Amino acid sequence: MGNPGIKIICVALLVGLLSACAGDTEVRTLKMAHTLDQTHPVHQGIVFMADRLEEVSGGKMTIDIYPGGQLGSERELMELLQIGSLAMTKVSSSPMEGFVPAMKVFNVPYVFRDNEHFWRVLNSEEGKELLLAGDSVNLRGLGYFDAGSRSFYNVDTPVYKPEDLTGQKIRVQQSQTALQMVKSLGGSPTPISWGELYTALSQGVVDGAENNPPSFYTSKHYEVCKYYTLNEHTSVPDIVLISSYIWNNLDQQEQVWLQQAMDDAVVYQRKLWAEKTQEALDAVQEAGVTVIRPDKKPFMDKVQAMHESYKGTEIYDLIQTFKAM
Repeated sequence: MGNPGIKIICVALLVGLLSACAGDTEVRTLKMAHTLDQTHPVHQGIVFMADRLEEVSGGKMTIDIYPGGQLGSERELMELLQIGSLAMTKVSSSPMEGFVPAMKVFNVPYVFRDNEHFWRVLNSEEGKELLLAGDSVNLRGLGYFDAGSRSFYNVDTPVYKPEDLTGQKIRVQQSQTALQMVKSLGGSPTPISWGELYTALSQGVVDGAENNPPSFYTSKHYEVCKYYTLNEHTSVPDIVLISSYIWNNLDQQEQVWLQQAMDDAVVYQRKLWAEKTQEALDAVQEAGVTVIRPDKKPFMDKVQAMHESYKGTEIYDLIQTFKAM
């Protein structure tokens, strides 16, 4: 942001956005974009948040939602937030580590014992501090959405143990930690954008990928991948972000309304996620996918060296703090 011309453009965009939103009608409209399909439970959580915001504000605040990558990739949307030309987005915490290095902890496999432990950490003071850590780069976290646990799915190779990943090209997100995790488990990590993954799987560019059950289902990757191994290596939350420029230009009451709508949406979305996860697993099995529930201990043992590799870093301290909760 050292370029004066860019600063002027950003301010102009911000002033235009806010003045258009809060004119004579005194209705503040926030533009939100994300990359997910409209059937996805995270999108449905966002819709709930928008409805709740309109309700708690008495119609004085609304959210316009642009799903399905209409306005760009996750990284592009984050960059739009950083200059104030987009109000809100939803991102995985994986690409967030490029902006907030401490977010790497969510990509470290087997930090969380179970779902209860995971949410205890997110709701802790340390979890809240992580959520707000992006404020310094104009990416303020409003709340965590459940994105379940990520597991491996493969086109034609069943994975029962880490050794079965040997030689397998596995798609990962643009995350150094995710790359290291797949390497630790014996696979060959291959970063590919989400929008290109179906084609990459179909054409054999990669042999498999890893994600949660609803995403595996709504993406239709089950049409290509016939084995889904519920090893649940990482629990990577989704984060609803607001541009710090936009947040700081809301008045205190508007901030309260928006945060309340977010908090209520988190409760709704967690329940919906659990339901959609079971529905997704039932649906893919009905479509012919073999769902494997492996012994997780061999996978956990494989990544212990990865945990130890963080000794002397903030990530190692966070891992130990989280494990103790």
